[in-house]
Amino acid sequence: QVQLVESGGGLVQAGGSLRLSCAASGSTFSTYVMGWFREDPKKEREFVASISWGGDITYYSDSVKGRFIISRDNRKNMVYLQMNSVKPEDTAVYYCAASRELSTRSGTFGSWGQGTEVTVSS
Repeated sequence: QVQLVESGGGLVQAGGSLRLSCAASGSTFSTYVMGWFREDPKKEREFVASISWGGDITYYSDSVKGRFIISRDNRKNMVYLQMNSVKPEDTAVYYCAASRELSTRSGTFGSWGQGTEVTVSS
């Protein structure tokens, strides 16, 4: 299995930007589809974005489409989530996850990081 560690969370004002990073280790990174999910106490875990093995296919939730960008660097074993034009409703703990298949469903992701907290102030 792959081990994942997120970083980059913090406090940001509405309208601002933040970049989350996820470092992977322990297995061949390029054989995994990578995804970002988020969760806050009031909602279930929500899909944010996913990216294919080579990075040529990406999926986004409707709530972040046009504002967030997922990318990956297979040489560095890293996946990123660039968050632009953030809104208070983006406040959540963000999780990096790995899957063997291209998917937007959390149940298909078998490896998860510990999460990084993002707070957007209005």
